[in-house]
Amino acid sequence: MVSTRCKMLVKEELKKLGLHFIVVDLGEVEIMENISPQQREQLKNAMLNAGLELIDDKRAILIEKIKSIIVEMVHHSDEIVRINFSDFLSQKLNHDYTYMANLFSEVQGTTIGQFIIYHKIERIKELIMYDELNITEISWKMNYSSVAHLSNQFKKFTGLSPSHFKKLRDKKRNPIDEIGTPHDSYHEVVVTNGINTNGINTDIDINQVYPDKIWPKE
Repeated sequence: MVSTRCKMLVKEELKKLGLHFIVVDLGEVEIMENISPQQREQLKNAMLNAGLELIDDKRAILIEKIKSIIVEMVHHSDEIVRINFSDFLSQKLNHDYTYMANLFSEVQGTTIGQFIIYHKIERIKELIMYDELNITEISWKMNYSSVAHLSNQFKKFTGLSPSHFKKLRDKKRNPIDEIGTPHDSYHEVVVTNGINTNGINTDIDINQVYPDKIWPKE
């Protein structure tokens, strides 16, 4: 559950089942009642029909929480984080970062650092399409050290410069819940020894994703 639309769908399904929610957050639901096995099955089927999944496995839940925090930070929040993102994530989820990073890579087939970059690229596409900010303002907003840094990373992942992308009539974007998954367009490469066939280093330190180690930039 990694979008506002998903949250709305979940709220509607809970209401249909007569369940009262305390929190419906990205990747997490807290309800007031003790849910019965029958209600759980009904909710599970309703979620599947809506293209969502009810997750009970603790490891899968943790991964969804990691993804949800990243999506929230990249796409929806202007919160200023004054510590390393790895420390921020550990404090937020109360887990050791190394454990989360290894688990994420094992299950998702990509690193947390790469997952963040995929979402940053998609957010940059969105900001370019809105045409409210110039590329310098976008690079500052997305915490790149320079316009050149943003442009180089954008071209490595899309094959286009930001200015070329802006001129396209058909600006291809990916749904938020598919970004960073094995079947999205960024994964059409073969990874060997940390370098994929596009020449992108896949062994990325999470705190090197944001050069000032503060994210988003103040």
